[in-house]
Amino acid sequence: MSAQTYLAYDYPLLSVFWSMLLFFLWIMWFVLLFRIVFDIFRDDEMSGWAKAGWLAFTVLLPFLGVFVYVIARGKNMGRREIAQARAQQEAFDARIREAAGDKGRPSSIDELAKLSDIRARGDITDEEFRRAKELVLTGHGPAEHAGSTARTPGR
Repeated sequence: MSAQTYLAYDYPLLSVFWSMLLFFLWIMWFVLLFRIVFDIFRDDEMSGWAKAGWLAFTVLLPFLGVFVYVIARGKNMGRREIAQARAQQEAFDARIREAAGDKGRPSSIDELAKLSDIRARGDITDEEFRRAKELVLTGHGPAEHAGSTARTPGR
């Protein structure tokens, strides 16, 4: 039994604090390193050689490369990240609108209101209004109906 056993009271509280602080700083440095690597690839203004140079600098001399990158190019890191987040949000919103079926088409209520205005101005007859209203109410609006007659299947 020559091996020493360390118990919790053998490691002072201040040493626990410093160990936790160093571990936290080590993790934060890795987070910063990965953010810089992603920023290098995200930047569209840099050439391929510049990206390769910065990447080699941050990988071969990690501490110096990270600190020099933050000093030299850190000002615009946040701007590039915000621009990417906005672009992703716009793409997501567009995809949601597309999936929801909102493709810029007016609703049937809007089409009926326009038809009423056209009839009130006297541009169409009551018979034309009735036919157009039937098309709108059956889901074959004037735009879809005109497009479907122009195309024939199999061509």
